[in-house]
Amino acid sequence: MQVNILEAKNNLSSLIVAAERDEEVVIARNGVPVAKLVKYTANKVAPPGAWKGRAAYSADWNSAETNAEVEQLFTDSNNAPAA
Repeated sequence: MQVNILEAKNNLSSLIVAAERDEEVVIARNGVPVAKLVKYTANKVAPPGAWKGRAAYSADWNSAETNAEVEQLFTDSNNAPAA
């Protein structure tokens, strides 16, 4: 449904009820749509630890060899990108 701004101001409560019923309410100024009133849905946020046990990682991710390779990537000037 499309309503003008004055009508939206005067009937805001009923327009909110319409949005709660999943109706799309378009608010217009001089017949030109400028805003849309839709039902709010909260983002679903996974609780901390939701990925526990779901992501596989290498058993040697914290080995001395791996740590040395990573350190070399950060300190070796031969691996630095060209400016």
